[in-house]
Amino acid sequence: MMEKNRGVIRLNRESEKEEQNPVILARHYSDNGADEILVFDCSRTEEEHEAAVGMIKEICRVSEVPVKAGGHIERAEDVKKLLYAGCAKVILNYAKQGNIDLTKEVSKRFGKEKIAASVDSSDVVSAPAALAEEYVSELISMDELKPFKEQLRPLSCNMEWPEFKLGPDGLVPVVVQDYRTDEVLMVAYMNEEAFHKTIETGKMTYFSRSRQALWLKGETSGHFQYVKELRVDCDCDTILAKVSQTGAACHTGNHSCFFHEIAKTEYQNTNPLKVFENVYQVIGDRKVHPKEGSYTNYLFDKGIDKILKKIGEESAELIIAAKNPNPEEIKYEMSDLLYHAMVLMVERGVTWEDITRELANR
Repeated sequence: MMEKNRGVIRLNRESEKEEQNPVILARHYSDNGADEILVFDCSRTEEEHEAAVGMIKEICRVSEVPVKAGGHIERAEDVKKLLYAGCAKVILNYAKQGNIDLTKEVSKRFGKEKIAASVDSSDVVSAPAALAEEYVSELISMDELKPFKEQLRPLSCNMEWPEFKLGPDGLVPVVVQDYRTDEVLMVAYMNEEAFHKTIETGKMTYFSRSRQALWLKGETSGHFQYVKELRVDCDCDTILAKVSQTGAACHTGNHSCFFHEIAKTEYQNTNPLKVFENVYQVIGDRKVHPKEGSYTNYLFDKGIDKILKKIGEESAELIIAAKNPNPEEIKYEMSDLLYHAMVLMVERGVTWEDITRELANR
């Protein structure tokens, strides 16, 4: 089996208090060749532990490789919290008899594929091999964890440079999009060397026309663009790059270079995820900046029980609407249900990205 390149993050450990923000570190690992990220919660108190679970949730949001987490596990509910935070697996510490005792229960409840265990040579407790084999999907040796090494991520490419139709200057324009939102971030150019460097490293590399030199995006700013997908148009004279953007794409500090509005007509954006995100953001803003007379603020003020009651009522109305022959009623009732569900999401700190990632993993 090929050795995994693992990024390790330890939360609440005194010797690492001054280290880089764990979320930023996780993004760095994810973008620079980690096969997975291991997070160990070294909390001493319940308060620290709750904060660590929140941090693990943020780590899972930014990571594009599996996150496996352990530490401060006392009961099955602690395992559930980590799985609900987005972890691919929960790591039981086999230096603790209590974690060994939990193995069978949590494996049956959440599935063997969700349970790993950590062991090391200093363990004073050892689990029966039969128990681990039946109920644990992976044993992680703490003695064999090695420092993370940044690795190139060469891309599999099925097009050669001579197949492109070049401009008079020998370059190909590149339109760059955020792979999550499809927002256009910038336009740049590639020559043959830049194209090959991009394929070789997995980081967007361009040719600067003003400097007449190769340009690795982010080399000075740290705002790298990690390639998710490269496409070519029907004439083979323009590349579309979908990237994971670190920081801002524009040298001005804006996320996208296209922030100057020239002209606009009034139109309604009905892109589903955009609409969901926009409504979610409005609801979130109401929670932070209450507005007098706002129904959303009325729900937040009344609390979780009122929100849940409304979700129950809207669910019942949707069921009744679905029994009627006119499908238009479903549209209205479904919209009401989704709105109230989003109020719940904001109240409990769940984002649309959490939901779409969960659905993508199913």
